[in-house]
Amino acid sequence: MKTTITKKEKAIELMKKMDIYKPYIQGFRESDKVCFFENFGGFWIDQEPEIYAKMKAIEEKYNCKVYAVTHEFTEFGECYDFLIVTDYTEEWDALVYSEGNRHTAFAYVWNKDDDWCSEFGSVMVRSFGGGIKRIA
Repeated sequence: MKTTITKKEKAIELMKKMDIYKPYIQGFRESDKVCFFENFGGFWIDQEPEIYAKMKAIEEKYNCKVYAVTHEFTEFGECYDFLIVTDYTEEWDALVYSEGNRHTAFAYVWNKDDDWCSEFGSVMVRSFGGGIKRIA
């Protein structure tokens, strides 16, 4: 008999795999708080109403669970990477691939400057000091 876990439980597993700061994992576990990372430093996403609303819209539209968000400025626009657990359990083993402190994670990337360029895909993040930052 296979035990099924929830999207939230899978997200917690992935956060541990990425060595995210334990209080951020605890806040997610206890209160569904999602951490927003800027250059490895994190804070709760609900402090950014526009990004929080975008996260909720993504979760509702795609029936997924966001567990962390990163932010960066790229040559193609200002991007927010919503790391997610999809609704498809058969994909869960491939949501994060880790090698040391580098993790390839499945995400919805929102290009704030050009929404048409927003898409699902893999991003590479580096973990350091309990935080994560997109590096590719």
